[in-house]
Amino acid sequence: MSKIVPRAMGLLKENIQKVFVGSEETVDLVLTALVCGGHVLIEDVPGLGKTTLVSSLAKSLGCSFARIQFTPDVTPSDVTGYTMFNPATGERIVRMGSVMHQIVLADEINRTGPKTQSSLLEAMQEKQVTIDGETFPLPAPFMVLATQNPAELTGTFPLPEAQLDRFLMRISLGYPDRVQEREILARGMRGEQPETLRQVAGTEELLEIQKEFEKVRCEKPVLDYIIAIAEASRRHEQVALGVSPRGSLALMNAARAYALLMGRDFVQPDDVQRLAEPVLAHRLILKNQAVFKQQTPVQVLRSILQELKVPAVS
Repeated sequence: MSKIVPRAMGLLKENIQKVFVGSEETVDLVLTALVCGGHVLIEDVPGLGKTTLVSSLAKSLGCSFARIQFTPDVTPSDVTGYTMFNPATGERIVRMGSVMHQIVLADEINRTGPKTQSSLLEAMQEKQVTIDGETFPLPAPFMVLATQNPAELTGTFPLPEAQLDRFLMRISLGYPDRVQEREILARGMRGEQPETLRQVAGTEELLEIQKEFEKVRCEKPVLDYIIAIAEASRRHEQVALGVSPRGSLALMNAARAYALLMGRDFVQPDDVQRLAEPVLAHRLILKNQAVFKQQTPVQVLRSILQELKVPAVS
């Protein structure tokens, strides 16, 4: 394994945590998604540091960064771009949208309509945008981190399953404990913001790390374990729609990226267990009776993991 991986990942984590106060696991999950080219949906109440986390990641990498504040009046062309006619020259001019950046923060994505939400689908899946029939590749690396507030329903548009499935992970930051909140206040007094961070890794280093990710192995017992989780979700009595093959692929890639982050070139069953909730929970749709009983996808997934035999990998 290249020495660039542990050095760059360590510097990124340390730099982000200079301004973002939260669990180390949250930072690990975001970096895991970054390594394997996935996108992240951060679902939590306002004021917990979602924007700080994303902007500090972009600043630490020196990547181009755009924040799209989604509201009902935002149009698809605001996201992807549009063409306009220049009467002086008679030429068609392409104006690129906010998505034409390496790291994009789709803030409060559920506050805009389905048509605008879907404008991100091509970018997230194909790493390109189409403007008036002309296709433009997005810069590499490319990552969308979207936020939504689960506590407010008025004036919101829930993301459809097709859109949710494009996110590698859905994570929640949670409230800080007393020590963390004291640290947040102290850093606020010192004026520590993402803008004060210096770049500690570059685009070339990240692309090199993503090449190292391609070398991480996932042996047959671990692959069978991932498949067993997916199959169990499909036949679970409380699940209406289980994990698709795309979900299985997402879990495998996330586990490979996490293994690389931990300094290994092979996946362990523990990696799969650790990543199962953030990668798979948002892909499960429960039956109505399970919802009425206040069951959650996370609870169902945990029960599946408890029932399945964990493979032994030498």
